Amino acid sequence: MSHLQQQLKSFSAGVVDYAARMPAQRRFVHNNNTNSASSSQLPSSTSTPTPGEEAKRKRHDADIVYSQPANTGTGKDIMTQVVFAIEHMKSKGVPLKFGDIVSYLSLQHRANDQGYIQALRSILQMHEKVQYDPSGANGEGTFSFRPPHNIRTAEQLLQKLQAQSTGAGMSVRELREGWPNVEDAINKLEKEGKLLVTRNKKDDHAKMVWANDPSLIQHFDNEFRQIWEKIKVPDQQAVKEELEKAGIVPTNKNKVVKARPKMEHKKVKKPRRSGKTTNTHMMGVLRDYSHLKR
Repeated sequence: MSHLQQQLKSFSAGVVDYAARMPAQRRFVHNNNTNSASSSQLPSSTSTPTPGEEAKRKRHDADIVYSQPANTGTGKDIMTQVVFAIEHMKSKGVPLKFGDIVSYLSLQHRANDQGYIQALRSILQMHEKVQYDPSGANGEGTFSFRPPHNIRTAEQLLQKLQAQSTGAGMSVRELREGWPNVEDAINKLEKEGKLLVTRNKKDDHAKMVWANDPSLIQHFDNEFRQIWEKIKVPDQQAVKEELEKAGIVPTNKNKVVKARPKMEHKKVKKPRRSGKTTNTHMMGVLRDYSHLKR
């Protein structure tokens, strides 16, 4: 693979990942420009709107979300078409011919632009989220969505988790890309004791899964449970007092640091240094008053 193909593959993968994180568009566009133009040309024959109609109009306009970009269709940029094509493959779940993808993207008007069509086909063939089979459809070639994990049954999930050499587990979000109904199987395996599952606090959806061995789960007799529950756990303050009586002090307890006695030292007066004499040529004329300094 040349350097240019590697750059193209990394760029297309980044665009798809960014598009997957974008929030869903919820804009409701109400285009009334045509009606307003026609009404301005004709004389107004309608009466003044009633308060009820005013309230309905206000509620209708409140649906407009100006913070979201307008939905302008499938888009003209080639990477936008790649994103839509991958989402279409993901929703179908079966291999598709390139002609079916072009038909879904409504690119028939660009059939004469062979450079654009060939570039789109090349990007899809090299994309990390696309499985290209050149022998599919009698040699025509087929494209299908490639999930992060090729797991679609409970048995495959257990085999994958048991084959892991680390305890990292698996993300349910990644499993859901190739197996939309994965949570039903996870809930069933969790009840059977074959999976350990962590869930989101907000919606209780499964977040991460690990393999679990049901044979390690121990069951105790009811008599042992009753004896265990009758044992009273001592109060925390009582435990602390007993430990202090035995001379055991917790390490995090604040210890009183005794201040060291300060030793008084007599200050030794440093001798005053006389300044450097610069007018040595007048030593015989000037008088020395240094002995009079305090």
